[in-house]
Amino acid sequence: MAYEKSLESFASDSMPPGYIFEGPGEILLLKEEYAQVRWRRPVPDVWLRLDQLEAWS
Repeated sequence: MAYEKSLESFASDSMPPGYIFEGPGEILLLKEEYAQVRWRRPVPDVWLRLDQLEAWS
């Protein structure tokens, strides 16, 4: 998984919340190789690299 041992994972809690892997998330904004993602939960939006994202089905 591209998220593990990434710069983004080190900037967060040691155990990421499960909802970021369960989906669905909505991409709000793209900036270079990053996407701002929002989940359908009362949690903050986050920025993740595009290679860390997968299509949710």
